[in-house]
Amino acid sequence: MKAMIIDSLGDANVFRQVERDRPKASAGHLVLEVKATSVNPLDTMLRSAETPWSANLPEILHGDVAGVIVEVGEGVEQFRVGDEVYGCAGGIAGTQGALAEYMLVDADLMAHKPQILSMREAAALPLVSITAWEALVSKMHIKPGDNVLIHGATGGVGHIAVQLAKVLGATVATTSLARNIDLAHTLGADQVINAEQQSVEDYTQQLTGGLGFDAIFDTIAGDHIQNSFKAARYNGKVATILPISDPLQVALKGLSFHSVLMPIPLVYGINRKAHGEILTHIAKLVDEGQIKPIVDESQYSIWEVSKGHQRLESKQATGKVVLTA
Repeated sequence: MKAMIIDSLGDANVFRQVERDRPKASAGHLVLEVKATSVNPLDTMLRSAETPWSANLPEILHGDVAGVIVEVGEGVEQFRVGDEVYGCAGGIAGTQGALAEYMLVDADLMAHKPQILSMREAAALPLVSITAWEALVSKMHIKPGDNVLIHGATGGVGHIAVQLAKVLGATVATTSLARNIDLAHTLGADQVINAEQQSVEDYTQQLTGGLGFDAIFDTIAGDHIQNSFKAARYNGKVATILPISDPLQVALKGLSFHSVLMPIPLVYGINRKAHGEILTHIAKLVDEGQIKPIVDESQYSIWEVSKGHQRLESKQATGKVVLTA
């Protein structure tokens, strides 16, 4: 089979096309014919920088995949040959990823794809949907009536989080850059904040009477996390997806702070069924019209993965960059 591999860390041009043996299904696993994969910041980081997982980095990157099952391993009962599925199932910690014609995946990590979506659209969902679900449902336990702030309305994780928070019954405010304001309004948030015009103090006063938000999901993180701490109410909740350097306000405001690291089941092999279950829930919400992925207008094949990485790193993409087979 054809595959795009990396031999060493580097820029987006480090990928090269090779021939590799087609994988065979082992117990508990599936072989997929890959139809699409999306580009996540995790993929560009694994490609370009030393990480805790670099020592056993696979040749074939990319976790997100949508495809058709061509072989079912022993012990798998929930899937059949010919099923259309999606998931985030490799490209890290020694497990080969989706930049190939075929991919071996753990069946526990997969779900039947949403029926109303194309393969391209479905491939945009796994990593970002699981991340949003873990932050809002598993960690912060968002419930009807909660006043929730989500930073980064039109980013990969952010645009799913806004829609999911509304499904959960929350009152949702979200921040956006000026150029994405119109798109942010289509996601269903109750309030869209122009982050380039309004200060944290101003919108917190305007939307919460100065009390602060019950829960905040910061998909931007880094130094930006301090804005989330400012906007949170005392004894409120904050979740983020990246490390932070100064957690002092967590203590001073009595916050519940949650770090969301989606690859843990992939890397350590624990609780993998939870990912498949989350994606089953997400597929149902998609088919009911309650969640819709935003896919960038760029059109690249898997064999043009370098261009896809460059598109994401340019910060010009709106929604998810997706590569098709």
